[in-house]
Amino acid sequence: MKRRNLFLMFVAIAGLSLVSTGTSPAQEIPMRARTLDPSTKTTFVHLGNGEPGVLYEPKDPGPKAQVAILAMHTANDFLNHSACFELSKRGYRVLCVNDSNSKSGEFNDGILDKVILQAKAAVVYLRKYPGVKKVVLWGHSGGATLMTAYEAIAENGVKFCQDDAKIAKCPNSLANLPPADGVILGDANWGLSLITLLGIDPAVISNDNGMKLNPDLDMFNPANGFNPAGSHYSDAFLQKFQTAQGKRNNSLVKLALERSAAIKAGQGMYSDNEPFFIAGAFYGENKLYPTDMHLFSHTEKPWPLLHPDGSITTEIVHSVRVPTVKESPTRTYRAILKTTVNSYLNTYAVRVTDDYGYDETTLHGIEWNSSWSNNPGNADGITIPFLTMGMTGSFEAASAETIHNHLKSADKTLVYVEGATHGYETCKRCEKTPGQYGDTVKTIYDYADGWLSKSGRFIQ
Repeated sequence: MKRRNLFLMFVAIAGLSLVSTGTSPAQEIPMRARTLDPSTKTTFVHLGNGEPGVLYEPKDPGPKAQVAILAMHTANDFLNHSACFELSKRGYRVLCVNDSNSKSGEFNDGILDKVILQAKAAVVYLRKYPGVKKVVLWGHSGGATLMTAYEAIAENGVKFCQDDAKIAKCPNSLANLPPADGVILGDANWGLSLITLLGIDPAVISNDNGMKLNPDLDMFNPANGFNPAGSHYSDAFLQKFQTAQGKRNNSLVKLALERSAAIKAGQGMYSDNEPFFIAGAFYGENKLYPTDMHLFSHTEKPWPLLHPDGSITTEIVHSVRVPTVKESPTRTYRAILKTTVNSYLNTYAVRVTDDYGYDETTLHGIEWNSSWSNNPGNADGITIPFLTMGMTGSFEAASAETIHNHLKSADKTLVYVEGATHGYETCKRCEKTPGQYGDTVKTIYDYADGWLSKSGRFIQ
């Protein structure tokens, strides 16, 4: 009892941020310190797989408490995610889970199917919890990969992730996942395999050396258009860079498959797996679009945009983000993707075609069905009610429209939140006047509340 009370004191009352500092391609989620609302109580949950969770719920449950939300990531501690605090104080039950990959350390072997089984334990727990009638999955950033993969497999069975197009097939242990009743994605990235692809530096000459770079493909070379204050690359360089990035990506997939075959043939470094380190594959700074603002700068079609005064307009939605990339990480040790052959193939690998690239609006040339760790591909198998929220102050917002377009759900909604960052906070650097974007956290969760509580969707 003493340990439980101490744990809750630190997590729920002090509001400490418990975010992984590992080297997974999943982005870390910045959070403000939070205070538990007096109307909310917390309960430590020891799930059957050994992963810890905290159940946030109203002390005086109303009709909304029959809806339980699961908030979880693939490689981050979500015990203190804003959804835990914001949705529980609006009347919902929220189970926030710390997945095992967040504790895996620098040598990242975060195999996706392991975390899906942890999510299964959480869904089973909520299904049995007194008063819960509906379960909704909340996917933020890399957590969207978990939630879309989980639901697509739950609805379609393991055949969804075992077809011949998949680079690596999922195990039979993922059979019989209990499906959820709804999904909400809050600033999902493209998926673990795609943010790995987008972070591959094509200037790297050798996979085991970050120091030797091809200057003609170096996005940080001023001669190619780089400017720390904001870059503008020529169409010729963009095509050259993206073509080389696609080729390097496919060569890595080919190498990993060769190593996997060697391991199975008893000719690997070890009998079951081996390290797979990739120089210049850091998920963060070595991407074109955080420095060149014309890339992923607006949506293809008009969509609802949420404003801080509560109004909603339908328009071509434009990004308000500002340049953030100042220098190349490729020559540093932190820019290495440190994984294993099995984990790379399972979680971080995707195939692209010869026309791979991206522009002002979207990605193209992706073999979506080659991986079950990308969100648009997983969306092809999902039919339940689905809300996608993109943040206009974030570098991940471009994926929202593509995910939405892939969904098979008859009840699907796409909205954007003006001035919100990837961590849902207001992008102060993006504002032209102080307070322009208001309290984006409130805007996000007020809209989610309205979507969840719409009569007949989850609450009868």
